Amino acid sequence: MARIPAQPFDFAIDPAQVALVVIDMQRDFVEPGGFGASLGNDVAPLQAIIPTVRRLLDGFRAAGLPVYHTRECHRADLSDCPPSKRLRGDPALRIGDDGPMGRILIAGAPGAEIVPELAPLPGEVVIDKPGKGAFYATGLSEVLATRKIRQLVVAGVTTEVCVQTTMREANDRGFDCILATDATESYFPAFKAAAIDMITAQGGIVGWAAPTDAILGGLDG
Repeated sequence: MARIPAQPFDFAIDPAQVALVVIDMQRDFVEPGGFGASLGNDVAPLQAIIPTVRRLLDGFRAAGLPVYHTRECHRADLSDCPPSKRLRGDPALRIGDDGPMGRILIAGAPGAEIVPELAPLPGEVVIDKPGKGAFYATGLSEVLATRKIRQLVVAGVTTEVCVQTTMREANDRGFDCILATDATESYFPAFKAAAIDMITAQGGIVGWAAPTDAILGGLDG
């Protein structure tokens, strides 16, 4: 085991039990002209982390360690999207409506796909999730149990919503999680900073946080 310098204290990484989870690096959230941008958000900060997320992916792939991708999306009939979720936000552009990249957050629509730079390789598991967290109404727990994974390196978007929710779900299930701080992002910088503070507060109440270089250094170590 190697030790990664992290907040709030060093994280002991075990290559035999660790996996990378990349959260929702989808076109509709990250690319100009997508759903996120259509709501008035600046997607440039999210685009900026793509090379760093790719470095994480490359590091895990080179080490032969498991990688999991998630996509927030719903069935075409919206049977897995509760009205309380769909009816929030801009009434002119809601989940299931026709958007700039096809039906918004519908499985199989162009906007729901992962950005090409981070496309899953053959054999890498993609988890389609109807909620914010990657464990709710998905088979992620079972997939991780099959591989005897107990530690998760987490990256993706957005830090304060789907990333933090996934880490909280994982923490409740007994996983040790470390957030790659420069491989996650929010439309709102203050929200990202606050989320990292909440994750690492009180001795790592939810998990750890460290930059990508430190995490990759731990894999090499």
